[in-house]
Amino acid sequence: MARTVEAMTLTTGRNHSAHPGRRVPTRKVSGGFTLLELILVLALISMTLAMVSPSLRGFFASRQSADAAMRVVSLSRWARSEAVSQGHPCRLNVDPQRRACWVTVQRAGAFVPVDGDPGREIPMPQGAQVRLRTSGSEPTPEYVRFDPSGRSDTAAIEITGQGGEVFLVANASPTEPFRVSGPTKDSQP
Repeated sequence: MARTVEAMTLTTGRNHSAHPGRRVPTRKVSGGFTLLELILVLALISMTLAMVSPSLRGFFASRQSADAAMRVVSLSRWARSEAVSQGHPCRLNVDPQRRACWVTVQRAGAFVPVDGDPGREIPMPQGAQVRLRTSGSEPTPEYVRFDPSGRSDTAAIEITGQGGEVFLVANASPTEPFRVSGPTKDSQP
């Protein structure tokens, strides 16, 4: 007796031998989301962002001031290193009117801008202010001097952000590196 094996041809895996050649309609079940569910989720996300965005604006402005302070610290480290390694005094210039900082080096008796990134001006973020304070009683110069001996002027560079936060880039003594402290709120009107 010969045995016949019927092949399964449907994708569902069922064998409909009672109705050979007849296709049984199948319903496809999808695991996706409905349009209504997607719209509700987008509405919730939009409302959450609308409530949070005012506080994020201040966060990003504060971060820009903090980044500017860190760039000033990097310039001070480069100026100290350059003064020691090349044997020429360097200056970290601070211009409150232009709201910028940059490095110059003494060559042939005059301070000239440095080639490359360290000589490029670092502008303060929009709305931020910068000023230099020194410990001396003389009028405040517009620069911090770095000597070939590794010493520098004792100074504080104050960066006040648009929101009133103050970052202080300062050294405690002529032999210590500059560091950032802050943010603190500006107490002046």
